[in-house]
Amino acid sequence: MKANSVGAFFKKYTMVLALVAVAVFFSITTQGKILYPQNLNNLISQNGYVFVLAAGMLLCILTGGNIDLAVGSVVCFAGAIGAVMMQAGISMWLAVLAMLAVGLAIGAFQGYWIAWVRVPPFIATLAGMYAFRGLSNVVLQGYTVSIDNQTFLKVFGGGADCYVPDFLGGEMNMTCMAAGIAVTAIYLAITIRKAAVQKRMGIHQSSAANILQPAVICVLILWATWKLAQYKGIPTVLIWVSLVLLAYNYITTNTAIGRYLYAVGGNEKATALSGVNTNRVYFFAYANMGLLAGLAGILTVARASSAQPTYGQGYEMDAIASCFIGGASAYGGTGKISGVIIGAILMGVINQGMSIMGIETNYQRVVKGIVLLVAVMFDVLSKREKR
Repeated sequence: MKANSVGAFFKKYTMVLALVAVAVFFSITTQGKILYPQNLNNLISQNGYVFVLAAGMLLCILTGGNIDLAVGSVVCFAGAIGAVMMQAGISMWLAVLAMLAVGLAIGAFQGYWIAWVRVPPFIATLAGMYAFRGLSNVVLQGYTVSIDNQTFLKVFGGGADCYVPDFLGGEMNMTCMAAGIAVTAIYLAITIRKAAVQKRMGIHQSSAANILQPAVICVLILWATWKLAQYKGIPTVLIWVSLVLLAYNYITTNTAIGRYLYAVGGNEKATALSGVNTNRVYFFAYANMGLLAGLAGILTVARASSAQPTYGQGYEMDAIASCFIGGASAYGGTGKISGVIIGAILMGVINQGMSIMGIETNYQRVVKGIVLLVAVMFDVLSKREKR
């Protein structure tokens, strides 16, 4: 029994333990540089698009291991349209709405072919990847379009002042620390309430797990906010990322469409026979992916203060890798937003750690490929054992 419990613990928290091991490794090899407040801030700001896209990609993967290869091109296309509109003097809010609308329209367009015409998602989105990359070049005419709207840059995470102001003052950013304490208190309240509900329902939970997991999460939240408070505080991109992750965690765990996504990935035929319109489930997943690609386009051009025809290249691979590394099944029906967060952080730590060490970009890709292969191999072997 004890051996089974230990095995179950390691299987459940494999990626968490891997993240800890990777962080410790790079902390040693970079002489602690990766844990500097500025580098932690850069980790969040540079990988904001990964969290956003991975949240949407998870929904596509849940439907049966399907993916969207077009998101990088959609990010570029949406960002290009917004940049050109702002350069022409159009209101930034109209440009933002246009970028979101373009992303949603493209997602709906691809979702139609996938859901109702039943074009394989790989083919439909591969076509979109080529088409919208080409349209991005057409919109930008092959040039870089700069963005000078300071409000847009501050709100969506671009420039040197894209941080939540410190309203409390002090040597450290006390607003950041107060926010970390507030988030920790809310998380503890939700955790205690959940444990009470499970106890009333007679659901058995390990007392060690009930104490250890929340304790570790609270320590990490406080540590991260303490580090951010030593630099400039909370980057605005973190607020957008947090809103997206909280919203999609709620969608996947507390809504009917969330349950349908898991059901379709588990057994599409049985789900259809139970009365669920599976076509609408597929359509929702890909339309939603397009909307989040539009948001990622906003964050990307704000971060760079410009739009270029090359933006978004490889973004789809980062999002897909984050999902699979975070525990999403290659067969669909399995995956959580919490796992996506761990996967995205792990990818970000690997990228930043190797960059600080001065490792060549090509070798960085080799390492990320190996990490992805190991994660998917673990999923495949786990499924084989269950059979």
